[in-house]
Amino acid sequence: MAGRPLRPPGPWQIRRLAVCGSTEWELERWLGGRPSATGPLEGRLAVIAARQRYGHGQRGRLWSAPRGGVWLSAAFPWSGEARASLALGLAVGLAQQLETLGLPVRIKWPNDLLLHGRKLAGLLPRLRLRGAQVRWAQAGIGLNGINRVPPGAVSVGQALAPGRAWHPEACPRRLEVRVLSAIDWALRHADEPDLVRREAERRLWSPREGVEHLGLRWQIAGLESDGGLRLERGPWRTTLARVF
Repeated sequence: MAGRPLRPPGPWQIRRLAVCGSTEWELERWLGGRPSATGPLEGRLAVIAARQRYGHGQRGRLWSAPRGGVWLSAAFPWSGEARASLALGLAVGLAQQLETLGLPVRIKWPNDLLLHGRKLAGLLPRLRLRGAQVRWAQAGIGLNGINRVPPGAVSVGQALAPGRAWHPEACPRRLEVRVLSAIDWALRHADEPDLVRREAERRLWSPREGVEHLGLRWQIAGLESDGGLRLERGPWRTTLARVF
């Protein structure tokens, strides 16, 4: 497998940086500098950095982004009828790519991928709107490759080569292609929300001890069609809404 060439799918425009503050910031500059910056996005753009100084994830949490991982922000056209499919589609697409390496990843709602309970990747999807109209979608994706990871996390290299943390399939350039392929999967299935939800639900992380919500322990019961997380506690039911 290591000798098989991997090539980026589709018509991507890619900007590579040795280091930056944040690939999200660089992508915003790129988007704002387009001749048609006020109009819809027609192509697919991606900024990839070897290292980020100030990477961030959900709710502005800092994301450690040293050399050796994949730190990528992308913008691409998106259907206005498929909002719930964006985050789930990205997670499923990346999970499928990692499964081909033999890694049994799970989707931790709303935006993480876990391997044996440890964080492997983080996704930060969002929609760019004008009024109620979707102009395009954006996704920040961080994937641990052969980089150092903080406690509670794991890298592809550690998973494929225990004790060495290096494996040819874990090198950033090969993982970049898998990340772009994951985005392409989400794009291809943007108008199939039921399929995306089923594929996500099949991989949904559901710890035996349940999850905490409002100071109580709830069991994960599945996903709603809009991407919300269904919880149950005895006779009680509730849903956590996904925010884009």
